[in-house]
Amino acid sequence: MKSETLPPQEQKTTIQVIDRMTALLDALAKYPDPVSLKELSKVSGLHPSTAHRILSDLVVTRFVDRVEPGTYRLGMRLLELGNVVKSRLSVREAALDFMRALHKKTQQTINLSVRQGDEIVYIDRAFSERSGMQVVRAIGGRGPLHLTSTGKLFLSVDEPKAIRAYATRTGLAGHNKNSITDLPRLERELSLVRARGYARDNEELELGVRCMAAGIRDDSGKLVAGLSISAPADRLQDEWLDDLVSTANQISATLGYIPE
Repeated sequence: MKSETLPPQEQKTTIQVIDRMTALLDALAKYPDPVSLKELSKVSGLHPSTAHRILSDLVVTRFVDRVEPGTYRLGMRLLELGNVVKSRLSVREAALDFMRALHKKTQQTINLSVRQGDEIVYIDRAFSERSGMQVVRAIGGRGPLHLTSTGKLFLSVDEPKAIRAYATRTGLAGHNKNSITDLPRLERELSLVRARGYARDNEELELGVRCMAAGIRDDSGKLVAGLSISAPADRLQDEWLDDLVSTANQISATLGYIPE
């Protein structure tokens, strides 16, 4: 009899049938089209009779669809459960541990922000007294899109018509001498954001405070939040950019985002 060897896994369960079920689901996930029992047996390392028995049970529970006798594909129940997980997964919950780790590494304030209309809203923050900077806006505080690093990320994914409409609505009001207050300059800034993959606020919102932000995307590729580092203007270091972008990418991966 053919020996049944499961693909190597980082951690196995204590119930053998779950390992075998997982091996079959992983095998099905490799193929965009319905797969034969023979192929699934080969890929999963399971004897055909064992694979057939488990697949039959998975068909009954709708985790697998039997397209025609002897061929299978992943079932709709997986999509249903996946949507439940997605609906319950909060950006804040996904980001918090990563934010703390980035704060520990940089010792600077780490912000998580989302867009609401023409503003960003700060929904969480990792900081300490050692950050050396008084927090300007508390959690729940707001800032204009065109004057904040995260706001620029959101504007950069808008269509040109939407950016012009934003400029008309807001008048691109400034807060200080460094603020971007005219459309051509804002459009140039947003072109840089698209090219670089991150955004900056060079004392445009608050004098003495600089920020840089990277985007967080969900499983559909939509920009859902911005992760930013805020620091005294003379202390913000470009060396933190790689860590910032990497952290944002890790949070995106937790939300199911897969880069093209």
